[in-house]
Amino acid sequence: MRIRFHGAAGEVTGSMHLVEAAGRRILLDCGMIQGGREAEARNFDPFPFDPAGIDALVISHAHIDHIGRVPRLVWQGFKGPIYIQQAGADLLPVMLLDAASLQENDAERANRQRRARDPEAVPLFTRDDVRDVVARVQPLRYDARTTILPGVEIAFRDAGHILGSSIVELWADGRKLVFSGDLGPDGTPILRDPVKIRDADLVLMESTYGDRNHRDRLDTIHEFGQILDAAWNARGKVLIPAFAVGRSQELLYWFAKFWDEWQLSRWRIFLDSPMAAKVVEIYDRHRDLFDEDAREVWKQKPAPFTLPNLHITESTEASMAINRIVDGAIVIAGSGMANGGRILHHFRHGIERRNTHVVFVGYQSEGTLGRRLVDGAKWVRIHGHDHRVAAQVHTVGGLSAHTDQRGLMAWYGAFEGRPPLVLVHGEDRAREALAGELGQRDGIEVGLARPGMVVEV
Repeated sequence: MRIRFHGAAGEVTGSMHLVEAAGRRILLDCGMIQGGREAEARNFDPFPFDPAGIDALVISHAHIDHIGRVPRLVWQGFKGPIYIQQAGADLLPVMLLDAASLQENDAERANRQRRARDPEAVPLFTRDDVRDVVARVQPLRYDARTTILPGVEIAFRDAGHILGSSIVELWADGRKLVFSGDLGPDGTPILRDPVKIRDADLVLMESTYGDRNHRDRLDTIHEFGQILDAAWNARGKVLIPAFAVGRSQELLYWFAKFWDEWQLSRWRIFLDSPMAAKVVEIYDRHRDLFDEDAREVWKQKPAPFTLPNLHITESTEASMAINRIVDGAIVIAGSGMANGGRILHHFRHGIERRNTHVVFVGYQSEGTLGRRLVDGAKWVRIHGHDHRVAAQVHTVGGLSAHTDQRGLMAWYGAFEGRPPLVLVHGEDRAREALAGELGQRDGIEVGLARPGMVVEV
C-alpha cells in the first residue's frame, strides 16, 4: 500500500490523498483550496495524476475543503464511484450547488469589471457539473465494512465534526490505513463524540489545532452571551461568519439552550443562506445521528430550528433587506472564513460602524479576509472597495468543530502499538508542535505530509 499526498499537506484546505493498493487507485477527498486569490487560483491547476485512472473516490465529509474539486475531477475524466456517509451524501449536492452558484456569480462580476486585455474569468465548476457528480455518489452508513473494489474494503466511523463526517478505515494488501478526516471535540453539541479506533498499520491524522488547546466550552458560551449584551447595549448589530453546515446549526442550538438567559426574544435572528432551509431539513432527517443532549434540547421550546424570531433568508432581496436594519439583529451568514458569500455584503454595510460586532466562531485560514480581521487589520478590501474597520472584532475559539491538541493526542493514543502517524490538514506551526508533543512518547514515528510525498505501508 502506497499513499501520495496531494493536498492539505502543509495547509488546512484542499484535502486530497491518493492510495495505491491491490492494483487500484483510491482517492481520499478532493477538496477546494481556500485562502487568498493566489491560493485559490491553484484550484485550476491540472491534477497531479490522471483523473481517468482513479478507480474510486472516498470522501470523509461534505465541507468544501474536502469536496470542492470533485466536479473538476469528474469533468476531467473520473468515472468511478464516490463513497460518502449517508448524511454526507445528502449534504454534498447542497454544498456543491451553492459553491457553483458563488463561482458563477464571481466570474460574472469579474467579467463585468475586467479590462479588454484581461482573460475572461471562468468558474471552477458549474451547477451542471454538480449533477454529474451526484450521479456517481454511493452512500454508505456508519460502521458497515464494505468492499468498494476487488481487494479493497472501507468502513466509515463517526468523526463528530459535522453531520455525516467520517473517519475512514481502509483495508487492502493485508494492511490497514486509518484516515481521521476532520475530528470534532468530545462534547460537541448535537453530534456524537469521535469514535476511537484500536488498530492500524498507518494513521493519517488532521492537525488543524495541533499547537493549542481550546478554551472551556462553557467559558466560551459565557463570553458569547457577554458579546450579545454589549452589542444590544450599544444599539448595534452582530455579524457572524459561519459555515452553513455545522457551525450555523450549533449556534442555533446554543440560542435555544440559552434563550431566556441571553434574552434572545428581543433580537431578530437571521440565518442568511440560500442553502439554510435545505441543510436544516437534512439535520432534521438525520436526528438518529444526534447525541442524547441534542435530543433533549430538540424537545424543549423553543427548539433550535423553530426559534420564533428566526428568519431563514433564501432570496437575494431578503438578504439585501437585512442591511437596512442597523441595530437589534444577529446575522449568521457564509462563508465561514469571509472569503466569499453573503457575509461580505453585510461587512460592506456594517464593518465601518463602531456598534457592529463581528464574531468569528471557526478557523480562519491564512490569506482569507477572516484571518486578516482576526489579526487586527485596520483596512480591508471587499468587492474592490477599501473599508476602514471600526467594528468590534471578536474571536470565540471554544466553539471550534475541530478538536484541539489534547483531543488529537487522546484520539491517537487509543491506537494499540503506536502505529506510524502522518500529520495532514494543518499549517506547519500546528503540525510541528503536535509532532513534538507526540514525539515525547517512546516509539512513535511521526511524519509531516508534503505535496508529492510518498509513504509506503
